[in-house]
Amino acid sequence: MASPSATTAPSLASAAANLGATEANATTTPRATKGTKLHGRAFYESIGSPKYIVAPMVDQSEFAWRMLTRSFLPADEQHKLLCYTPMFHARLFTEAPKYRDSHFQPIRGPLTADSPRPNSSDYVPFLDGNPEFDRSLFVQFCANDPAYLLSAAKLVAPYCDAVDLNLGCPQGIAKRGQYGSFLQENQELIFELINTLHKELDIPVTAKIRILDTKEATLQYAQNVLRAGASILTVHGRRREQKGHQTGLADWEYIRYLRENLPKETVIFANGNILQHTDLEKCLAATGADGVMSAEGNLSDPGLFARPPAVGEGGREYWRSKDGSRGGWRVDAVLRRYLDIIYKYVLEQKPPVRRPLFMPGDDVAWLEEASSTTSSEITQANDTCEEPARKKHKSANGSASTLSTTTTTSSSSSSSSLNTTNNSNNPHLDKKALQTSPNLVSMQPHCFHLLRHFVTHHTDVRDLLARARNGSEIGKYEAILSQVERKVARGLLEYERTGGSSFDVDVLETLYQETEDFKDDPESSAQARRENKRPWWVVQPIIRPLPKEALAKGALQLSKKELKAQAAKKAAAAAGGGGGGGGGDAGITVASVFGSKEKEVKKTASEEAPVPVQGQNGGETAVESLETTTSFSKSELVSG
Repeated sequence: MASPSATTAPSLASAAANLGATEANATTTPRATKGTKLHGRAFYESIGSPKYIVAPMVDQSEFAWRMLTRSFLPADEQHKLLCYTPMFHARLFTEAPKYRDSHFQPIRGPLTADSPRPNSSDYVPFLDGNPEFDRSLFVQFCANDPAYLLSAAKLVAPYCDAVDLNLGCPQGIAKRGQYGSFLQENQELIFELINTLHKELDIPVTAKIRILDTKEATLQYAQNVLRAGASILTVHGRRREQKGHQTGLADWEYIRYLRENLPKETVIFANGNILQHTDLEKCLAATGADGVMSAEGNLSDPGLFARPPAVGEGGREYWRSKDGSRGGWRVDAVLRRYLDIIYKYVLEQKPPVRRPLFMPGDDVAWLEEASSTTSSEITQANDTCEEPARKKHKSANGSASTLSTTTTTSSSSSSSSLNTTNNSNNPHLDKKALQTSPNLVSMQPHCFHLLRHFVTHHTDVRDLLARARNGSEIGKYEAILSQVERKVARGLLEYERTGGSSFDVDVLETLYQETEDFKDDPESSAQARRENKRPWWVVQPIIRPLPKEALAKGALQLSKKELKAQAAKKAAAAAGGGGGGGGGDAGITVASVFGSKEKEVKKTASEEAPVPVQGQNGGETAVESLETTTSFSKSELVSG
């Protein structure tokens, strides 16, 4: 999916020469030629000097998710959370109105160069970039053509605070399209892309990069980006080849090196290794960065950026263990919040009136009564979901209404179904428009992420969710919420009945025993699993196996070249040559994954690069499927 003007990447040697030439020709302090827009730290301070940042995630940092993440912060702190949109493809955003309008909705109606702007009499804000509740907001693009990038940036500039250039996407689609991290060998083009926006755009430009093989090379790269005019530099502490089972840990030392060697006024955001709230301050202390960004940690727990409630103040939404050592947001509480945001902002309906979340000690009569409807509810949901796609769209209204009559809300069935009639004045609420709404298209992968640990225990809910797909059929999500609430209630009752041992002993102590031998191994995820484990009814991070563990499990395989090197090392060791010491096979394997150049590590068939597909939101898709293919839907989304 290369842009018509895709640029062929030069060799590493010529890239280094180009970088030197670019540095020689660049001014030390970039100056915009238009207006008096703020730059660098002055700009950063003007938006409140945010410390916490929601990362740009492919099809996953859309409006509704940003609102959900903000909802966990106190009202007076929500504006301090900086959010990025998902990555948009600059050429498609410029050329394809259908693609543009199904990804970015700052107004009701088509977005064009002539659309109403803020401060104009006919401007009525809608969702993305709404000054009342969706700021600060940066819009991210991938691009390899300065003209397309500028054209796309001008369309969004009135509705956001800055435009960001994606220089970090490591996926195969980015390699074929020649954008993201696959521009890093072409430093001249990177300079031109950023500098064009810096000179021609009325708002600041920022950039997000990955680290290179050495700290010195990464520093040169960062200097080029800043000289081009970037106001903020985000650094993902992983190399381009670190993705999927090869992801491993981000290197915070690289970011600290940049902090110590770039001018003090440089604004730096750090990205990588954020699993829970306490990791945020750890990252800031270790890197010296101004802010810390989270992608996958945020997807697993949208309450990540909020301080955990004090003991006794968590209400019904926040769970704590018997000894108070572990806590987290309940999955039913988070799912309720998410659906209510969809109703209020996307569907523009009042959310259903819901009963309070269950707590042990509450009347359980509703739970016993609800049990009798479980089988019929699942059957209805499955029957609806299994219809052919064309029939499903035709009967979406009726299906949603039918399902909603069996939910645990006290609302009428009409409140859980979509009113798609008489929407001539609101085309964004038309049935077809809703089916391509970025906020509704993203619901299924978001729910899979939130419920990842939950559905391993409750496969019936997993099956319901697998068939739910588009959120325009909101009744199906109400049925899922109903099931989740019941199962969480039973889980809480069992935890109380056993005095906490159903988790504290049966799960936690077992995990401790299984990981005791690996807890201090830096190449093991054991310690992270021990620290982050929560009951299945609590949202929690997805812990990736580190490369050494992935190799041991067979998720990764060594190439023939690496197997040959491994055999040679064993032979040398057997002959008394030492072969490099006590690293053994593990030393070779880990080195093969984290070598200074990209290695030919074989993948299983399910992990091969995905084939380009038609975008769900219309037009040629820029994202194809920018995720690591796994056995679980959308489980390892990657932020560039």
